[in-house]
Amino acid sequence: MAKKLFVGGLSWGTDDGSLRKAFEEFGEVSEAKVITDRDSGRSRGFGFVTFEEPAAAESAISALDGQELDGRAIRVNVAEEKKPRQTNTQDRGGRRGW
Repeated sequence: MAKKLFVGGLSWGTDDGSLRKAFEEFGEVSEAKVITDRDSGRSRGFGFVTFEEPAAAESAISALDGQELDGRAIRVNVAEEKKPRQTNTQDRGGRRGW
């Protein structure tokens, strides 16, 4: 089962390729993605790395959390599942409070 990691504190210059390269020494990386701003295309300073093997992900966390990548200390931990957006139960067809 694949395991996804959150990587925070990334340099503006870190791209998908350099993120992948930093993590590949710990195991097979199926995806490495730096999250970018949809308007400017600039890095938002965080990304995600997915490993095929959970043990490889744990090794990467132990080795890289707090270490420097492209001149910045990064935070590495297990990614949390995206929570569904909450809807306002008071909203009645777009006419709140009417």
